Amino acid sequence: MTNLKLAKLPDRTPTRITITVSADLNQALCDYQKLYAATYGAAEKIADLIPFMLEAFLDSDRAFVKARKEGLPEVDAEKRASRTRSPRMSEAEPASQSSEE
Repeated sequence: MTNLKLAKLPDRTPTRITITVSADLNQALCDYQKLYAATYGAAEKIADLIPFMLEAFLDSDRAFVKARKEGLPEVDAEKRASRTRSPRMSEAEPASQSSEE
């Protein structure tokens, strides 16, 4: 077999993922899309921006990058904890205010 400098290319078949986002996150994505267009002078669909946003997020998570290099731990289906999202600052309940009577 010939030893080429270029290794066999990985599978590049795209995978479609459908998600539902909150109204707040949708608004934030719309705002990001507008800022992106203003910054680069090119209007892109939110759906086209999201894969790059996710890739940038995962690449910037040092613990995740390290875990992938070292090998991810196996997790039994029974041991998987249900994950709850902590509320964003905008979703937190407002501080109670005392009213003078």
